[in-house]
Amino acid sequence: MSESISPNTTIAQYTIVSKIGEGGMGEVYRARDTKLGRDVAIKVLPAAFSENSERLRRFEQEAQAAGALNHPNILSIYHIGTHQGAPYIVSELLEGETLRERMVSGALPQRKATDYALQIAQGLAAAHEKGIVHRDIKPDNIFITDDGRVKILDFGLAKLTSASDGVPSQTEVPTRKVNTDPGTVMGTMGYMSPEQLKGQPADHRSDIFSFGAILYEMLSGRRAFRGDSMAETMSAILREDPPDLSETNKTVSPALERVVRHCLEKNPAERFHSARDLAFAIESLSGSATISGQTATMPTITGYGRRFGPSAAFVGAALFFKSFLERGTRPVAYFQSSAGTVFQQYAAGRGDHLARW
Repeated sequence: MSESISPNTTIAQYTIVSKIGEGGMGEVYRARDTKLGRDVAIKVLPAAFSENSERLRRFEQEAQAAGALNHPNILSIYHIGTHQGAPYIVSELLEGETLRERMVSGALPQRKATDYALQIAQGLAAAHEKGIVHRDIKPDNIFITDDGRVKILDFGLAKLTSASDGVPSQTEVPTRKVNTDPGTVMGTMGYMSPEQLKGQPADHRSDIFSFGAILYEMLSGRRAFRGDSMAETMSAILREDPPDLSETNKTVSPALERVVRHCLEKNPAERFHSARDLAFAIESLSGSATISGQTATMPTITGYGRRFGPSAAFVGAALFFKSFLERGTRPVAYFQSSAGTVFQQYAAGRGDHLARW
């Protein structure tokens, strides 16, 4: 299949409607699922490319990685197969635009940027909890649907690490065979983490760095790291901090800027320890946080003074303000648990519990 597929061509149970686009990893078509009566997207790797073992490996890796995931903020994969020697992936059909296209006119409003950031973080958390690291998070791989839903695309560079539960799924097992070798630089310049540039092992915290670069760009309208040459861009990622967001957008809250800075730490150990922690921090900026599917609004110190007395109120206030005085920390999160009231402080993204009752 060396040429584009013509409309009305049948691939398995799918009828090609039109070509949507193409990229380095293949061509994308709009198709109709004749069995389920729905429109889908089919990504096909042309036969000429499928003869390249590296491209074929990358294509299969994308399907395996994405197929292991089921989350509203990650592109859903329906089917994988081969047609006339060319492998293809069938996924949900998205209507909208990429984040890159959305930002063409500059910075996004803080509320909108925060909304997108939270959805991206939640999608990453779902992938990371399956042991899957994306490794190529960038605006081109973030899609915004017409109804405002964020979808993470293209797991073509995904790497599967040890899942949190230690038990790989059937889909995850073969993905282990296509991990990249140490010393290989994979990713997109400008959004790669320092460890990626150095060819060092990249875990979920590398995605968090790339996320920080995207959030910075959404808020400022400028790339966090960009030089006149590839060498200058690499040097900036390795050695420099991006300009303060306040220089380009004075409406950005200091708390949100601290979240961005925390993501962009050069040392992975100094970033948020997980995308779940990151999502919690972003959600907390709006004054509420979702915990196990329930939303708990942060009450005032006065309310806690009435419930627990002056001592509890004083301790709560001290912890709250301490979190803001320390660079890069997140606010104290107050919430109710089945065991009682919990005061919990995640310090500098490390998940340290400062106090618990």
